[in-house]
Amino acid sequence: MALNLQHLRISISLLVFFFAVFFSGVSAAYLPSESLPQGARSTLVVQDLKTGKVLMQSGSNDDFFPPASTLKLITALAAKLELGNSFRFHTSLIKSGNDLVFNFSGDPTLTTNDLKAMVKQIAQGGIQTIKGDIWLNGTAFNGYERAIGWPWDILGVCYSAPPSAINLDENCVQASISTPSPSPYSDKTRVYVPEHLPIHVANKVVAVSKDEQEETHCALELLTSANNHYTLKGCVVKRRNPIPLKFAVQQPELYVTRVIYSLLHKQGIRLEGQIKVGKPAIQRSDLIASHQSKPLPELLEVMLKESDNLIADTLTKAIGAKYYKQPGSFNNGTAAIKNIIRDNTGIDLKRDRIVDGSGLSRNDRMTRANMSAILRYIWQNDKQLGLIDIMPVSGTSGTLQYRKSMRKAPIKGNIIAKSGSVYGTYNMAGFGLDKQGKPTTLFVQYVADYFVNKDKKARKTTPPITKFEKAFYQEVIKLSRAIQP
Repeated sequence: MALNLQHLRISISLLVFFFAVFFSGVSAAYLPSESLPQGARSTLVVQDLKTGKVLMQSGSNDDFFPPASTLKLITALAAKLELGNSFRFHTSLIKSGNDLVFNFSGDPTLTTNDLKAMVKQIAQGGIQTIKGDIWLNGTAFNGYERAIGWPWDILGVCYSAPPSAINLDENCVQASISTPSPSPYSDKTRVYVPEHLPIHVANKVVAVSKDEQEETHCALELLTSANNHYTLKGCVVKRRNPIPLKFAVQQPELYVTRVIYSLLHKQGIRLEGQIKVGKPAIQRSDLIASHQSKPLPELLEVMLKESDNLIADTLTKAIGAKYYKQPGSFNNGTAAIKNIIRDNTGIDLKRDRIVDGSGLSRNDRMTRANMSAILRYIWQNDKQLGLIDIMPVSGTSGTLQYRKSMRKAPIKGNIIAKSGSVYGTYNMAGFGLDKQGKPTTLFVQYVADYFVNKDKKARKTTPPITKFEKAFYQEVIKLSRAIQP
């Protein structure tokens, strides 16, 4: 009797659902909650771009979800509207009295080779001895280098490198760890860091077998400390090939200071003073060298396709600097983004929580309704903005090239979207294409609190999120192709 009552309740629930869907004109082809584990939250929508009609939806339109890297769509839109296509980050080297001053503006693409070319101009200008000091002026930005809500446990990895005004080599250094001993009884490991990199890594990692690692729950851990010092602790499983590592530079100013000392030495330039961080009093100056980044559209293409957090957050600070005419920060940058979006598009993000431009913060929150409105504006103004063409394509480019749910037909090549993932979150926001490859629908997928207990002894199966996404994206494509041109 209990079983029959349970079936009756399910039948009534489904009947109510289909009844509501029938009279609302919304597609009922897919029930997303069936694929997700217990406790997960989701909200989905597919809309006709021309009419705004909701073709399919599930979940609330106004609940808050972590946007993760889908937030970069809003950052990109605000940058286009406020900074413009001609915007570039500029780095200059000037001479003031006996001092030299490097003026940094937050260029996230500045490299050691770029800095080397600028230092060469010192010698080529006939300066063999710098009688004063060298100043690193990073006053273009102020406030926290990391946004509120960035987890402490990922600060040492490169995708959370601090977006300083003084950046070099993406504030990221590459290294590796290996288990060189062929003996099964040796637990020694070796960390390799290129000698020219001004960082120090202490190695306290032991090599273990896979069974030992599972029994002891020992994992590789990275700790950071002052002066760009790092400590590796824990365990790694013995293997033939080295494990690549990437460390986020914790103190960019110190890193750049040491790089410049090295470059001066190689050019045979003597510095009588010191390298200092700050802005000296300047009355008269002469330009020695300058460097500029690529223009905004090219920066945005990297940011969207590769989901580059450093570009997103330095642009956020640059937006704040221009909008408020003061040094850029996370606080004024995100406030400016909201104002720029409201004043230019009419979309009010007042209730949404935006504390950075990358979506890395766990404090960011957004509604499906506002992300849908952003997508619609981007599509309606595509000729002026040009953002759709630089977004990733499913199974083809950027972060979507190897996404498991997008590798095969009919999904491959038929969706343009920005993905977003943080702890327990799997998002996608973008456009479904018709048979001619033109956007006909917009869609938003927000999934939060997604956690799956992995059974290592069980047979390998397709993860629930992959099943969920495949079914949803197939429906997006079906609805997109059903729209008459």
